[in-house]
Amino acid sequence: MRHPRTRLPLAPAVAAVLLLSGCGSDPTAGPAGAAPVGVQPSQDVLGQVRKDDAAAALLPAEVRAAGTIRLGGSIGTPPGAYYPDGGGHRPVGLDVDIVDGVAKVLGLTVQREDAAFETILPALGSGKYDVGTGNFGVTEARLKTVDFVTYIDDGQGFAVRADNTALTAVTDLTQLCGLTVGTGAGTTFEATLNAKKDVCAQAGRKPYEVKVFSENGAVTTGLQQGRLDVVMSTINGLRYQAAQPGAHVRFLGEYRRLDVGFAFKKGSPLTPAFQAAVNRLIQDGSYRKILAKWGTADSAITESRINPPEHP
Repeated sequence: MRHPRTRLPLAPAVAAVLLLSGCGSDPTAGPAGAAPVGVQPSQDVLGQVRKDDAAAALLPAEVRAAGTIRLGGSIGTPPGAYYPDGGGHRPVGLDVDIVDGVAKVLGLTVQREDAAFETILPALGSGKYDVGTGNFGVTEARLKTVDFVTYIDDGQGFAVRADNTALTAVTDLTQLCGLTVGTGAGTTFEATLNAKKDVCAQAGRKPYEVKVFSENGAVTTGLQQGRLDVVMSTINGLRYQAAQPGAHVRFLGEYRRLDVGFAFKKGSPLTPAFQAAVNRLIQDGSYRKILAKWGTADSAITESRINPPEHP
């Protein structure tokens, strides 16, 4: 995700700002910094989750017999999926808890492989992974080649350096005219920005420049050095970052909401079971606990859906 500035040395926590979600991530992302008030990363919210035989029965017979699924997951920054303290141990985050909860409901073991965000959807098509996670936003373009099972409602937002007072909100992309915008490769942010690059010319103004990065660290450096003016990323990721003391990041608010879901190869037989599992977590209260744990309660959905239409 990405943003504007003046020169102020940034605290290490700023490295967490660019959660390329949906959006995206980076396996090399550094320490996430202290969690915002109310967020409890070590809290166990899945202890009461049990296997649901009805949901598990929806799995293909060969998957039930194997008892495992292969997951390609992007690692970025809180609250989605990240490594605590920058370590290479097991990742934590909202996406990780949702995956673990679904696996418990279905009685499956997840064989997780960290992957670059922009490689996951193509890898589903090739059969490398059964399912992908990375705060993937549901769009009409993606629905042509990917199936989704939704689990939160997140979307697109903007952020700047805290000492940047020139931009207070972005409700129309013409407000970006003349600025340099950083975002993640293969994300809905990149697609949105590129699809509407002519809005500035139509308004008789200098176009904005889009700089795309595969690694969060490169975006962070651009932010620190004043080579980026504004960042476009996930609502939850930017809000989480802005809430961290010493991060010196200011969230400019929501631009557009998008459903976020598990991603599957088109026609995957796994989607009914995953939908049932998410709905089971919603029904038994575990889902609410997961979102509360990560400070994302306003991204709750009331029911998981398979391939819903893109938000207008």
